[in-house]
Amino acid sequence: MPAPERIPTGSLTAVELLTKGELTVRGRIREASNAVLYCSVAYEGESAHCVYKPVAGERPLWDFPDGTLAQREVAAYEVGAALGWDLVPPTVLRDGPYGEGMVQLWIEQSAGDPEEGGLLALVDGEEPGEGWKAVGLADVGEGRTALLVHADDERLRRLAVLDAVINNGDRKGGHLLPTEGGRLYGIDHGVTFNVDDKLRTLLWGWAGEPLTEEAVAALTGLAAALAPGEPLATRLAELITAAELDALRGRVAGLLSDGVHRSPSGEWPPIPWPPV
Repeated sequence: MPAPERIPTGSLTAVELLTKGELTVRGRIREASNAVLYCSVAYEGESAHCVYKPVAGERPLWDFPDGTLAQREVAAYEVGAALGWDLVPPTVLRDGPYGEGMVQLWIEQSAGDPEEGGLLALVDGEEPGEGWKAVGLADVGEGRTALLVHADDERLRRLAVLDAVINNGDRKGGHLLPTEGGRLYGIDHGVTFNVDDKLRTLLWGWAGEPLTEEAVAALTGLAAALAPGEPLATRLAELITAAELDALRGRVAGLLSDGVHRSPSGEWPPIPWPPV
């Protein structure tokens, strides 16, 4: 697997740099619903760019406790790393210029190869075509609909498993970051780990299909790492509630028992809005 993007090349790991480095705010990403600051971080001669989301800049949500989104982002990184796929950029919880917040390594997104068609598309007709998986029909205006599809891509498939595990309530197209190195990262994991079923995603193309052997192996390892007293379980207990940790264990057990990718529950809108 290609190396993570823009991680320092010296003796420091990205997590150490993000945790110990001096944060300098360079700008604000204004399209975000919460406060998202573009920063540089430097420590012992190493430097990188990163995103800083202070807890003080989080908007209240009716279905999540106030001031907990940053912790959930870190928990998503920890679970992603435990699965062995490193789908979430290195992410830490630390103090910053505007108080405690989430700090995540900046990922330089690739524009992609136009001939590959990207990761998401709208197509005419009722079938997705070779190399694509159908999500559902989308209203494209003027009384027209088109079929929303995503690539039949193993990187996306891994991300679909991660989202089912962490109960991601907001997997939009804009949260998918392919890189020049061939990796795919998922970002924006603040609305995760709810005890209620909140899964909303554009990656429903494998719904009901058997999990891959790779996914079963990864989930089996994650289940072991979530056992009480294990380092991952202890770390997550600092980031999410005891009930949320139990619900996480239940989702992993359910996936392993069923052996298939999650399908929409019918009790919650399955597609995020706006989808991008």
